[in-house]
Order: sequence, then structure tokens, then C-alpha cells
Amino acid sequence: FEISLGLTGVLALWLGIMKIGENSGLITSLARFLSPVLCRLFPDIPKGHPVLGSIFMNMSANMLGLDNAATPMGLKAMKELQELNPKKDTASNPMIMFLVINTSGLIIIPISIMVYRAQMGAAQPTDVFIPILLSTFISTLVGVIAVSITQKINLINKPILILMGIVCLFFSCLIFLFLNISREEMGTYSTLIANIILFGVIILFILTGVRKKINVYDSFVEGAKEGFTTAVRIIPYLVAFLVGIAVFRTSGAMDYLVGAIGSFVGLFGIDTSFVGALPTALMKSLSGSGANGLMIDTMKELGPDSFVGRMSCVVRGASDTTFYILAVYFGSVGITKTRNAVTCGLIADFSGIIAAILISYLFFL
Repeated sequence: FEISLGLTGVLALWLGIMKIGENSGLITSLARFLSPVLCRLFPDIPKGHPVLGSIFMNMSANMLGLDNAATPMGLKAMKELQELNPKKDTASNPMIMFLVINTSGLIIIPISIMVYRAQMGAAQPTDVFIPILLSTFISTLVGVIAVSITQKINLINKPILILMGIVCLFFSCLIFLFLNISREEMGTYSTLIANIILFGVIILFILTGVRKKINVYDSFVEGAKEGFTTAVRIIPYLVAFLVGIAVFRTSGAMDYLVGAIGSFVGLFGIDTSFVGALPTALMKSLSGSGANGLMIDTMKELGPDSFVGRMSCVVRGASDTTFYILAVYFGSVGITKTRNAVTCGLIADFSGIIAAILISYLFFL
């Protein structure tokens, strides 16, 4: 209930801003511009539908590490997807693709993780930046492929290939840029860029509303009311979900699972240094705050610049909180039959964990 109350203000703010963009036609224009690519990933969504704009805004906020902005935009997109859904209690194909992209946690600027490392006294708080970038990219790519296979979506087409080329070029340039600046500058630029973009989006939406001569204030209030009702609607789903997490942790089931994995891997003579980061890896699928707590505990116990301390940070940033996102997003629109959303989300999650472990060995050992 406290989590839901904490979300209320954020939801009211961002759904109010989104309503301004919707009434001004900005989101519709954005949807038309993105249709060639997004319609290949979401073939069941009509071309130019406003939900494509909401999906893009959510994905952009996630990539910039703006969690507070991403959740309201995601809930807005889910509401619009539900309007297109013929079976109101069953997840549609676009919903599953959208949620798997969310749970895979594609992020370009992992601000919060770098801040935690700085607070814990890491010599180079941003040294996990590139490993996280690579891990989360692999997680998202595998997740999209998994959903595409189950939904028989053909990804071998011109718009998707062009997008993949642009994404790969962008990631290459970003990695090259951050390899050639100091660690202090990397953290400063990451935070500055994210904040400028966040503030710029708000100003853009408001100015577009003014230019289109709509009542910006009334539009904002209308959207903010939706934010309050959404926060109340997700409370039962959060309660059930968080109780389940508490049982998993306090019963000792997580400790038994981590110990069993370490013993099994050790039988083959494989290095088991990564086992110390597994609690964070397992918890991040269930709870973001829980994973952050375990990540901080690992850095506190072993040191932020230790191999396991760094790996726990990379694992934490490799993908997002799968079950939390599924519970909140599906709960907000009353979906009870999730189909293969959990399976595809966990495939993306697992690939992110494996990628994070291997990349950490490559970078830090």
C-alpha cells in the first residue's frame, strides 16, 4: 500500500503530461512516424494508432533509466492496448511483446546503479557502465526473438534491419565515447543528459499543447485523475506479489537455491566466484528494491570494487523486475490469463543473467 501511495504522485504527474500530448495530437504524430518499425514488432496494432506513441515514450524512459517516468507511460500504454484487446481477461500478443521488452530492461544510462556505487565508495563508480549496456542489450534482443518465435513475427524485414543497424551503431558510438572520457565525466554526462531529456519532454508536451490552443491545465488534470485511480487499482496485486517475495526470502528458499547452484557448478570444476552475485540476480526478477538491497549488501560486505561487487551491479542492470512489472501492468487492466508472457520474460531474464556473468568475467577478472 505504501508503494502504491508513493506511485500516486508520479502517476498523476506523468499521466497528466501524457494527456496533454494526447489532446494536442503530439502522440498521434509520433505514432505515425514510428509506425513502419513498431508495426513490425506489434502487427496486431493498427498503423498510426496513438498507443504506438505511448509505447515509444515508455521505452525511451526505460532506456534513459527514468523509472518514475517509465511506469506511468507503461500503464498508459497498457490501458490503450486493453482497448484493442478482444479478450479483456487474456493478454493480447502486443501486450506480451510490450511487457517482455519492459522486463528485459533495455537501458542506456544506468544512473541509479552508478549512484549506489559512488555512495559505497567505489574508486570508479561508472566502470560497470559498458558491461551493463552490453548485458541489457542481449537480454532485450533474446526477449524480442523469443516472443517473435511464439507469435510467428518475421523480424527479417527492411525496417527492423535498419533499426538494428542504427541501434548497433549507436551502442558502438556510445561505448567509444565513454571509453575516451574520464570516469568522473562519464557519471556527470550520463546524469546531465538524462535530466535534460526528461525536462525537455515535459516542456515539449506543454508547448505543443499551447501551440494547438488546447486547455493545457484541464488536460493535465484529466490525466492526473487517471493516475490516482490507477494507483488504487494496482494495490491488491502489489499486496499479493510482495507477500510472495517475503515468503521466498525469509523461508530461506533463496539461500538453498543459490547454494545448490554453486555446488552443482563446482562439480564440473568451473569457477564459482559468480555465486556471490546470484542472490541479486534472482531477486531482481521479483523486486527492484529487494535487488538493490542485496546489491548494496554485497558491495558493503565484499567491497564495491571487488569482482563479486561489480558483478552484482552488472547483474542488477542486465534486466528489469519481471514479476513486479507483470503484476503491476497486467493488474492495472485486469488481465488474469497471461499466456506465455512469464515464460518469454524469464527467457530474456535468464539470458541477461548469463550475459552479465560472462561479460563480468571478461571485464573484471
